[in-house]
Amino acid sequence: MSGAASNRKPINLALQGGGAHGAFTWGALDALLADGRLQIDGLSGASAGAMNAVVVADGLREGGPDGARKQLLQFWRAVSLDGQLDKAQRKLFDVYMGAFDPLKFSASLWQSASSFMSPYDFNPLDINPLRSTLTKLVDFDALRTSAGPQLYISATDVTTGKIKVFERNELRAEMVMASACLPTLFKAVDVDGVPYWDGGYSGNPPLFPFFYGTDCLDIILIQLDPIVRPGTPDTATEISQRMNEITFNAPLLGEFRAMSFVAKLIDMGRLQGMPYKKIRMHLIEGGKELAAYTADTKMQADFSLFQKLFDLGHAAGKKFIEANYEAIGNHATLDMTQYL
Repeated sequence: MSGAASNRKPINLALQGGGAHGAFTWGALDALLADGRLQIDGLSGASAGAMNAVVVADGLREGGPDGARKQLLQFWRAVSLDGQLDKAQRKLFDVYMGAFDPLKFSASLWQSASSFMSPYDFNPLDINPLRSTLTKLVDFDALRTSAGPQLYISATDVTTGKIKVFERNELRAEMVMASACLPTLFKAVDVDGVPYWDGGYSGNPPLFPFFYGTDCLDIILIQLDPIVRPGTPDTATEISQRMNEITFNAPLLGEFRAMSFVAKLIDMGRLQGMPYKKIRMHLIEGGKELAAYTADTKMQADFSLFQKLFDLGHAAGKKFIEANYEAIGNHATLDMTQYL
């Protein structure tokens, strides 16, 4: 390891899912990678967060931080409307992102229809354009056997409802697809005989694997769904959006609660001699600017939207580093108890 690399501060990155809003995470990651003073020890993610995590890890393997930045750009360009999907894949991805309008149906009408239409009916061949894009871009064989950040990709076991975390040394494309499997749009993904749905239902993103898998105590959460949204929603769209935000943040709040309890016991001296860690949490989020993007925009694939979200994320990432770099390795900058 070079002297410059050895002087980097170690961090773990936890990446939330959120459809097209994952482009915000792309921007934040780009800012962290461009800064050059941080070393990524581990990455966890669900859904779009899982995609970003795997693409970063593969890019680091091939070309370090600059390689990861290049790989992220290639991924988000490929899944945009001007990407390189074939006709069948493009139609399914346009449905997935709300852009396909074969009979002048709006995205909201399609989504309403999906409440009583199963993907086993309208997508019997189980076409998933993200799978093709991911396998073209990421060398999973090399990723599994190479050195680099730990990877923790969450999926939800359809049968038990429990979280399943796939790790780097076993990771295959279908495991990442399982993490991003929205059950109203795609068939459950079979991994070794077990059906899985989107990881956001059970760990969005998972934090606990870092406690055992890395020595790093600093976790930077890149969050897409606001935990707090002032006011009472009163339209169908607003109610649905808030329901989804609460649902997909629930596992995260559960982990915050457990981590805060352990930290309190450590401060009281009641866990001496036991292998528990006091984690330093940090947060990158888009605030009111990201919260202003409606749920519909999570299902859009226009690269101009991706670019706007990238710019917002990049600014948030850069602002975070400027304000909190000195705190990394020393103290938390996120008070988890405010959400409990």
